[in-house]
Amino acid sequence: MTFETGREFEIRYENRFRRIREAARSAAKELTHFCSRPATAAELDAEVARIAQEKLHPHGCDLVVFRKDKGATRFLIRVLSTGKEYDLIKSFFHSDNGLSPQTEA
Repeated sequence: MTFETGREFEIRYENRFRRIREAARSAAKELTHFCSRPATAAELDAEVARIAQEKLHPHGCDLVVFRKDKGATRFLIRVLSTGKEYDLIKSFFHSDNGLSPQTEA
């Protein structure tokens, strides 16, 4: 692989990740708005499916709800091509000085 080819790959990866990050922020904003009111688990699942379809599926990602004990809920971004999962907040809301996800679930 030549230097130029390697750099082109890196630029494409960075651009793709930037688009995923923007989609994740948008999804988190919608989830925050939705979760500000009481909702059943079925309503939350339906909203998560809608947000994932609209915001993340075009970027090859999915949104996963992970319900923990005592009612805590984590939202994970799953990269469909690799199956890797990243915590929505910890991975996509760190400072923008680096582009790769910081925390895997």
